Amino acid sequence: MTYKETLDWMFAQLPMYQNKGKVAFNSKLDGIISFAGHLGEPHTEFKSIHVAGTNGKGSSSHLLASILQEAGYKVGLYTSPHLKDFRERIRINGKKISKNWVVDFIAENQSYFKTHNLSFFEMTVGMAFSYFAEELVDIAIIEVGLGGRLDSTNIIKPEVSLITNIGLDHTDMLGDTIPLIAKEKAGIIKTNVPVVISEFNEETAPVFKSIAYERGANIIFADDKEYHDYKIGLLGSYQRKNVKGVLAVLSVLKHFNVTTVNIEIGLQRVVENTNLMGRWQQIGNEPTIICDTAHNKEGISLVLDQLKEQDFNELHIVLGFVKDKDISKIIPLFPKNACYYFCKPKIFRGLDENILADLFYQLDFKGNIYESVNKAFKAAKKAAKTNDLIYVGGSNFVVSEVL
Repeated sequence: MTYKETLDWMFAQLPMYQNKGKVAFNSKLDGIISFAGHLGEPHTEFKSIHVAGTNGKGSSSHLLASILQEAGYKVGLYTSPHLKDFRERIRINGKKISKNWVVDFIAENQSYFKTHNLSFFEMTVGMAFSYFAEELVDIAIIEVGLGGRLDSTNIIKPEVSLITNIGLDHTDMLGDTIPLIAKEKAGIIKTNVPVVISEFNEETAPVFKSIAYERGANIIFADDKEYHDYKIGLLGSYQRKNVKGVLAVLSVLKHFNVTTVNIEIGLQRVVENTNLMGRWQQIGNEPTIICDTAHNKEGISLVLDQLKEQDFNELHIVLGFVKDKDISKIIPLFPKNACYYFCKPKIFRGLDENILADLFYQLDFKGNIYESVNKAFKAAKKAAKTNDLIYVGGSNFVVSEVL
């Protein structure tokens, strides 16, 4: 099969949570454990850092990878979902896995896939672990896909675990309270492995402390520490919260020599080093165009706070969500003095643009409805003047289509 045919087969044969939602969520580790055994336990052949959380885990993963690259290490990076190309999920020193490697991996394991009902995510995690093992990475930064306790990545025993911000997201699978979600995220805490908590929260701290104590894991709350105020290559003041967690991880990471200069340059060159996209990413000038993948209450709140700090005449917001997202508590966060362009991302889970618009109209927001992200974005660009700002967001998939 060609690369395109291989991807088509992967997406067609195996359920993918990002597209289908809860029907694709496989709440156990049996599949990945069996698959890892079939592959020869590749996850035991490299060192790793495991990153979980509701918001900030992707940015934190890229920041860690960038710093360790600057320190001269060969660094694997596994993240999800991708925005433009499946291969964004699996990188070494910022370079995506090759198309040939993806094709060969699927072909070599075709018979296994035909006799085992693996999820898309299980297959992709197995691919990443095999690739990192074969390429002899010094360390891999592994981002959790969903939750933590039952996530397919949770078969590794990392050098350090990092848990970022906790918020109400995926409540149909992870629990409908902050402590319940924290408990699922805390599932990545391993026996005698230090765990860093990026942000202290009175609701989640007891959960993390209890599980860390049970497992003999040293727990570090990054908020309790004072760190040098470094410049960051990612736009958005909210990234400073992520940096605290990253610096705390590096402070307890053993057997890796990372200098202050490595940290300084790594934080500044994160986009160049890892090719990160979609985090307060500016893709246009005159008018300014900003994309951000924040898609839950906590994440969007931080992004909208950042928007308030920008200098512009009028604000245009291209917005779409997935239909299994409870946006009733998100809508009031948005400014009413903006012009809205309501649209539906081109996936099975996309929320109908008319339903989305009606929810906003009920609260006296103003805007127009478009049948696609592309048409909404074109309309915003046509309407916006030189000194205006266009913000694109609400979902990874809206940002993906614009990029």
